[in-house]
Amino acid sequence: MTTHEAVQMTFPERYRTSVVPHIMVSDAAAAISFYTEAFGAVEEFRLGHPAGGVMHAEIRIGGAVMMLGDVSEGPFTAPPSLGGTSVALHVFVPDVDALTRTAAAAGAEVVREPEDQFHGDRNVILRDPFGHLWVFLTHLEDVSAEELARRLAEA
Repeated sequence: MTTHEAVQMTFPERYRTSVVPHIMVSDAAAAISFYTEAFGAVEEFRLGHPAGGVMHAEIRIGGAVMMLGDVSEGPFTAPPSLGGTSVALHVFVPDVDALTRTAAAAGAEVVREPEDQFHGDRNVILRDPFGHLWVFLTHLEDVSAEELARRLAEA
C-alpha cells in the first residue's frame, strides 16, 4: 500500500476530492522547504518565474494537493500584507500529534494544541511562518448526524 492510499483511508470519503487551494507567499522556495520539513510535504512540480522566484509550484501533504507561488503582480497577496488571513487550510493526516511535534520544531506556531473534537476528529491549529493557518486532523470515528447534534449540545 502506498502512502497516498494509506492517507486516503484515514479520512471520510466526502473529503477525498476537494477544492485545490492556491496560496501566495513572499518566498515560495522557503515555504516549500518549510512545508517539507514541518508537514512532510512532497514537492511535485515547480515552475520558476523568468524574473526569479517561483511562479507556480505544487506540493502534496498526505493526500492533499495544493498550489503555491511567490506574490507578484495581479490580484494575489500574502497574509502579512492583509494583517492575517480569513482562510484555514484543513488537511487530514494519519497522526496529528506527530505532525504537531515536527511542525513546532520546524517553527510553526501552535495556535491550538491537538485535542479530540466532538465531530470525531483529533485536530490542531497551526500558523506557518508565512501567515497561513492550518488545521490538521486525524479522523477517529464516523459520527452520525444525530450523535453530532447531541455532542454539540453537550459541548
